[in-house]
Amino acid sequence: MVREMLKGMASDEERTLEEFRTGYDEAGEAFGVPGGVTVEKTVIAGVPGEWLKPDGADGKGVLLYLHGGGYALGSVRSHRHMCAAIAVSLGSPVLLIDYRRAPEHPFPAAVDDALAVYQALLDSSYDATSLAIAGDSAGGGLTVATLIAARDDGLPMPAAAVCISPWANLENVGISYAKNADIDPMVRHLDLERWTDAYLGDVDRKTALASPVHADLNGLPPVLVQAKGARLPRKWPTLS
Repeated sequence: MVREMLKGMASDEERTLEEFRTGYDEAGEAFGVPGGVTVEKTVIAGVPGEWLKPDGADGKGVLLYLHGGGYALGSVRSHRHMCAAIAVSLGSPVLLIDYRRAPEHPFPAAVDDALAVYQALLDSSYDATSLAIAGDSAGGGLTVATLIAARDDGLPMPAAAVCISPWANLENVGISYAKNADIDPMVRHLDLERWTDAYLGDVDRKTALASPVHADLNGLPPVLVQAKGARLPRKWPTLS
């Protein structure tokens, strides 16, 4: 099953963007949603999304989750299972949003949407200290960008943030990029370039809200960054 999903997500220059998106979403949906979680569709600040509410949650704390996918892929479909599992683990609701994606909506559309939702949560019944923001890959970079944008707008910071393997350097250069170029079975440097061009176009890749590694991070809340290496098999299995 995993091999088939990887095959469906494997890069192929001849695949269309919609084929990439469909494969990514279907891979995520294959895991399903754990029991004891209610899924509620919503629209907040004009941004569609879903509430993942575990049984027994008091609703006092909320995690705003920003999905990965290179700013061009990913949706509530691809990350619903992951956010539902997080909600169960936290015992608190998770708000997973469908921010606008590139190339239809290039930078800074994703940042604008995430910031608008965070502002809307603050404007409702939530205190900043009861909120946290998290995301993976592009969503991890977007998490930091959202914090920066909120700080610069004078908004109170959430209690904390979590970045899972954040894509925070859209220059796509550096020691780790070169060292791991042939290790990841799903994402190649060519793919990163494709998604960067779709998201940024002619925008400077060092722009802080696109590549937070170049940003001033003073005044941000505690941020947990998760990443890991890989123990390579002697030979990658054939995806057939």
